[in-house]
Amino acid sequence: MEISEQEAQLYDRQIRLWGLDAQKRLRNAKLCLIGMRGLGCEVAKNLVLSGINSMKLVDSSVVTEEDATSQFLAPRDKIGENRAEASLERLQQLNPMVDVTADKSATTEKDAEFFKQFDIVIATNCAKDELVRINNICRAEKVKFYAGDIMGFYGFSFMDLIEHEYVEEEHTKQVAAEEPKADGDEPATKKQKTEEETKKTVKKAMSFVSLEEAVKVDWSSELYAKRVKRMDPSFFLLQVLFAFRGEVGANPRPCHRAEDLEKLKSVRDSTLKSLSVPVEKVSDEYLELLFSELSPVCAIVGGVLAQEVIKAISNKDSPHNNFFFYNPVESCGVVETIGY
Repeated sequence: MEISEQEAQLYDRQIRLWGLDAQKRLRNAKLCLIGMRGLGCEVAKNLVLSGINSMKLVDSSVVTEEDATSQFLAPRDKIGENRAEASLERLQQLNPMVDVTADKSATTEKDAEFFKQFDIVIATNCAKDELVRINNICRAEKVKFYAGDIMGFYGFSFMDLIEHEYVEEEHTKQVAAEEPKADGDEPATKKQKTEEETKKTVKKAMSFVSLEEAVKVDWSSELYAKRVKRMDPSFFLLQVLFAFRGEVGANPRPCHRAEDLEKLKSVRDSTLKSLSVPVEKVSDEYLELLFSELSPVCAIVGGVLAQEVIKAISNKDSPHNNFFFYNPVESCGVVETIGY
């Protein structure tokens, strides 16, 4: 699909940043975004502004009072209405050139026929089993898959691009001596040398594993047991949260803070024990920071996730492989490769 003159004017700064070919690939991309809470809003906003072809918003839940903390696309007078439909108008206004639609049915009702119509599927606010199911469908249909969620000050994203090819610029420096002068020239050891920087575009490839493989790593094996000590706690915290959501049916809730905090500690102990990971790897300090969905964390994780989607579509630069975590205690981002 060619870029129109109107689009060229609108996306002028982006085209200067990542090139016309990358913008054409974005213009052809069809995306499905599942979950329209705070993280979903950030991802949707960033990708619609980048100039994709279309985005389908999928969410069967309704707008609640709690959404006011981070959901900026659904107006406050839409409480009680479907979250995807309530977010549609404001998102479309951000970029009328992108085809944005809403689907208020549950993802559990959707099969491979639904997901294979997209180039990329991004799933947020889903239980682990549903993420695994959607990811496996996407792998079978060669559809790129992303997952993510926010719990308080903590956030994560995961990506499975199956087999991905991309180009990357490599910079090299060559040292060249100055041209010799007339008689009486300085000794060779004193001659000044100049550095010339050259760059070339290199084509590379990267393989990914599914979420199911990544979360089933045997941490008791000799290979991974040594790695546990130097790893950031975030991956193991994610395992605890998956187990908590599996038992409670929701992420940690501010209105049940005391009750859920005790439940988190119990789930933390049993989950890490089953993984053969020391319980002290995830301290109580982490568990106290997992309530609600905070808009600054949504902005950070949503920005990183959207940027990774743009990199994957444009085939430019090395993507994250395969987890990104926002550590709430250290206030930093961490990339971990797990499952290989």
